Amino acid sequence: MTGHHLILGEMIDFLTGKTIDDSHDERLRQGVAKYLVQQKGYDRADIRSGEKILVSCGEKSALLPLDFRISLHGKTAMIVKYGPGSVLTRHQPALALSRLAAPYQVPIVVVTNGHDVDVLSGENGRRLGEGFGAVPSKQRLMMLVSDGTWPSLPEKQIEMASRVLYAYEIDDACPCDNTVCRL
Repeated sequence: MTGHHLILGEMIDFLTGKTIDDSHDERLRQGVAKYLVQQKGYDRADIRSGEKILVSCGEKSALLPLDFRISLHGKTAMIVKYGPGSVLTRHQPALALSRLAAPYQVPIVVVTNGHDVDVLSGENGRRLGEGFGAVPSKQRLMMLVSDGTWPSLPEKQIEMASRVLYAYEIDDACPCDNTVCRL
């Protein structure tokens, strides 16, 4: 099954140089990746894309792709969650993802639809800024996480984050969405 996205051909992934399917969503994701490197000063090596995150809800589990993980000095300092539509509707699943993407609370969460952007505190979900200009540069992110606190989360909070993410991204996914791997 090819999923529900219109495949426009193939394109070269900006970060990896690999050939990938060209779709409207992928064009927007690629634009975000280029922005992070060309405008915000991140090295391509700082950014990983498409990693699968295990999400569980009771007896059900699935693998969900993480759009972008930005690491500094071996620690995940920021994640970027892309999704079409309103960025406001992506806040809760993105914050939940920030609690599953690392063995600690990821400090900065960016939510985007490729046009609009909200930057959130991973710790409390508070909006730190909006628009692409609010995305921290590599230098700014290094300052934001320089205090060295990487709080681990209680198991109950991780479980609840996984349930929230499962409800938003797995149960609510289109049946033909092939980006989610139900286990």
